[in-house]
Amino acid sequence: MASSALRDKLDCSICLSTYTDPVMLRCGHNFCRVCIDRVLDTQDQSGVYSCPECREEFQERPVLMRNLALRNIMEDLLSTQPTQTQTGIFCTYCVDSPGPAVKFCLLCEASLCDKHLRVHSKSPEHVLCDPSTDLEKRKCSVHKKILEYYCTEDTACICVSCSLIGKHQGHKIESVDEASTKKKKKLRNVLQRLITKREETEERVQSLEESWRKAQEKASGEAERVTALFIDIRRRLDNLEKKVLSEIAMQEEQRSLSLSAVIQNLEIKKAELSMKMRHIEELCNMTDPLTVLQDPDTGDLCDPEEGGGDEDTGGHDRQRHDGDDRDVAVISDTLHTLCDIISGIRSGIYVAVPADLLLDINTANNYLHISGDLKTATWTQERQNRPETAERFQMYPQVISRRGFTSGRHYWEVEGSRSSEWRVGMCYPSMDRREVMSLIGNNNKSWSLWKRYNINRYLVLHDNKVIRLPDKISSNTVRICLDYEARKLSFYEPCNPIRHLHTFTATFTEPLHVAISVSKGSIRLRPHRP
Repeated sequence: MASSALRDKLDCSICLSTYTDPVMLRCGHNFCRVCIDRVLDTQDQSGVYSCPECREEFQERPVLMRNLALRNIMEDLLSTQPTQTQTGIFCTYCVDSPGPAVKFCLLCEASLCDKHLRVHSKSPEHVLCDPSTDLEKRKCSVHKKILEYYCTEDTACICVSCSLIGKHQGHKIESVDEASTKKKKKLRNVLQRLITKREETEERVQSLEESWRKAQEKASGEAERVTALFIDIRRRLDNLEKKVLSEIAMQEEQRSLSLSAVIQNLEIKKAELSMKMRHIEELCNMTDPLTVLQDPDTGDLCDPEEGGGDEDTGGHDRQRHDGDDRDVAVISDTLHTLCDIISGIRSGIYVAVPADLLLDINTANNYLHISGDLKTATWTQERQNRPETAERFQMYPQVISRRGFTSGRHYWEVEGSRSSEWRVGMCYPSMDRREVMSLIGNNNKSWSLWKRYNINRYLVLHDNKVIRLPDKISSNTVRICLDYEARKLSFYEPCNPIRHLHTFTATFTEPLHVAISVSKGSIRLRPHRP
């Protein structure tokens, strides 16, 4: 009874059969490896893993640990205590009370119980196997002898007669035990490779899942950023609409008041003219010449002022034109504001390619120190004594990037020290590097943004033409955006929200390199941060 109870405890709760390669979960329950793997595979879809026995949940797929102690106990018990219900085969030599067979001798063709197995011959020709083994599968179909050997050339199990007089004569022959040992060794190697491959696959799955999670988080963050950007755009558009409507209403009110005053003055003038006309008509109808000549109110009628009405009309016309000018100014200001908003939308929504740039030390002026990571340029009074080459800047402390751009949309950021003076922008590689006009922005092959020392404003330059930007500087960082195909080079201040500074429009005919000029302090190419 105790043996039967113990045997029941060796059954897997999933397949209800004896454990095969038992493994243990962290909660302490055991299962067949194949059974629990199938259960965990079905749980992969939901991402929630639990023990089939106690329902304990795990945040990640649990690691399966081999229970060697349980496996050894199971094998010992099954090999030493077989039961009648397991095999249904009885010992051939038991007469009075047949005992259950535990082994079968292929040479004697007899089933052996545990008692007769102990006294059975141990010589090699007596091959023992499980009692339930089909005898026909263990014998040669031609010679009806035990399959004791293995032909490596034909990959077939053979008997001794096959190796001596049959078709396998002269072939390389091994004993079945030796061949089985070799095959098991190969299978173990294959199994190990499969285990390694599966572990690598699991790691790759976990890596992809982590990448997927990060991509989802990034997409969610981008969605929140775009939503906030459009909320700000709608707010700015609403404020702009209210401002324009208020300005139009105020101008309309001022114009109405002005026109009302002009109309009132003209009505008074009209009444005065009507009175004068009636008096003149009366004088014209008189027959007494003395009365006509002596009338005191007609002294100035014969010499009326010229252009009085025209002045009134002219004043009104000037007022009307001034009002039109104000309308045009409001519309122009509105359009400029809308352009700034649209520029903010493009820079805020459009995800350009972040450029990873390095400075080309072969082009650096000898009064520029270039950092070891090729990201920072610093003006120095100490000459660097680099070799004089055609590509090196001679007149000014300038340097350009190694990489040039011939297509696409790209952006990068530069950060200058607080008490510094610098220019940043782009130039053609064919720009002169020795003459007076070789400073970036001072020729038609370069474009630059200029931050002057102790002046809290930016200037932009191209072909030696300077534009002073109205907005004050709020930071020492500038974003430069290039849209090669759209023929645009733009500068932004990366505040929140991002502020558009200026855009150059040109038809680019050569590769464009980032250009930096530092006459005081330092400037650094900021690395891209996702």
